[in-house]
Formats: sequence, C-alpha cells, structure tokens
Amino acid sequence: MYYLIFVTIVWSFSFSFIAVYLSGQVDTWFAVVMRVLLAFITFIPFLRFKNVSIKQMLLLMGVGACQLGIMYFFYYNSFQYISVPEVLLFTISTPIYVTIIYDLLQGHRLRLNYLLTAIIAVIGAAIIRYDHISRDFIIGFLLIQGANIVFALGQVGYKRIMELYPLPQHQAFAWVYFGAIVVATIGWLLFGNADKLPTTQLQWGIIIWLGVVASGLCYFLWNLGATKVDSGTLAIMNNLVIPTGILVNVIIWHQSIDWGRFSVGSAVIVFALILHHKFKGSK
Repeated sequence: MYYLIFVTIVWSFSFSFIAVYLSGQVDTWFAVVMRVLLAFITFIPFLRFKNVSIKQMLLLMGVGACQLGIMYFFYYNSFQYISVPEVLLFTISTPIYVTIIYDLLQGHRLRLNYLLTAIIAVIGAAIIRYDHISRDFIIGFLLIQGANIVFALGQVGYKRIMELYPLPQHQAFAWVYFGAIVVATIGWLLFGNADKLPTTQLQWGIIIWLGVVASGLCYFLWNLGATKVDSGTLAIMNNLVIPTGILVNVIIWHQSIDWGRFSVGSAVIVFALILHHKFKGSK
C-alpha cells in the first residue's frame, strides 16, 4: 500500500510539470525518448539475456512500445489542447478499456454493457465543456483516449505475459523500457523537431526527474505494490491520482477551472466507472 501511495503522490506532480514546463516548449518525441531512455538506464543493471527467451523479450518489448512509447506520445500532445484537470479526468476510462481489451484478447464475446459505460463516460466529458466543445477540446479528448487504450493494452499484455511466461519483475521491466525506447526513437527520427530541444536547466531537470523517478522507479514500484494489495484497493488507487493531480495543479500553479461543470461532468464519469464495476461484479 505504501508503494502505491508514494507513486500516486509523485505522479500527481508529473501532470503539471509537463503542462507548465514542457508542453509546447520541448519536442514531444524528444521528451518521450529521453524519459524512457532514462528509465531504461535506471534498470540496465537488471537486464538479463540468460534464461530469457526471444519470445519473452519481444513480448515485453511490445508491452513497452504500447504502454510507454505510444502512450506517452498521445499523453504529451494532449496538454497542447486541454487543461491538466481535463487530462486527469479523462484518464478515468482506462479501467473500462482494460476490461474490453481483456475480453478481446481472451477470445470472449464483447460485452455491450461495458461499451455503454464508455459512452456514459464520454457524455460526462462533454458536460465539462458543453458550452465550448472546440476543435482543440475534441482533439485533446481523443488523444487521452488513445493514451488510455494503449496503456490498457500494455497493462493487460503485461499481466498475460507474467501469467504465461513468469519472470522477476525487475528483469522484465528492463525489456519493457527497451521496447519503449525502440518505438520512441523511431518516432523521434521520423517526426521529431530538433529545433525544440530543452533550453533551460529546469527543463532538463524535469525530464531527468520524469525519466528516473516518475517512470523508472515509479512504474516498477506501482507493479510491485499491485501484487501486495487486493484488486479493490488497486482500483481505488488507480483513480486517486485524479483528485490529487487536480489539487496540485490548482493549489500550486493557481490554475482555475469551472468547478460547477467540472463537478457535474466528473460525477457522470465516476457513475460510469461505478456502473462498470457493478457489471463486472454481476457477470
């Protein structure tokens, strides 16, 4: 439990750091490459070739490519279109995507009631900006949903790999980060902007902190903590970063939001999540 609380606090600051100091100022692909590269360097001491099959390596690298490489691209770009509170709020649909993707990977029939909860969550998002559904808002919302989907795909994939091909997690994560480096580097070479590199010590410091601590250390501690609590606690902790991240953004950076619409829209999205869990419990 302590691992999850620590990670939640760290991640609460990450959203605002990216929005305030990196978004629109530092090339997205460069920020992603540096973040996953630093995370990988942190785990290089645990990288093992012995007793790890080629199949395991490729599967774990695929998880990293989705969960961290592609996800970070969607996630970083979203800050150019929507606010930090909106970014945080729209991540709440991730558990729904996890369940849908798990059904598909397991070959189960897709449950329409889960799709209903996803639609309700979209309605909640619309309420937040019902008087100003701009092109930027739609793009930002879709980017976060893209991030949620590939992050969910990575989580489900990692879970299945650990079930079928068990490996010590600290060794597995070295390969996960390596996969993220591959896709992020390709993205940087194809779409990166060399004119938008970090220009201040603060920007470099934030990138190093995000790579070593927020990614390298925290993703590992989160998965380690997940093995020590029940699924209900884990679900609650997954969503705790939303209010804590919003509080950090509003209190420290004095960002303003329309609390009325935000509260109503949030309630609708939370209702979708609750309904989703009820469907899961009644299956």
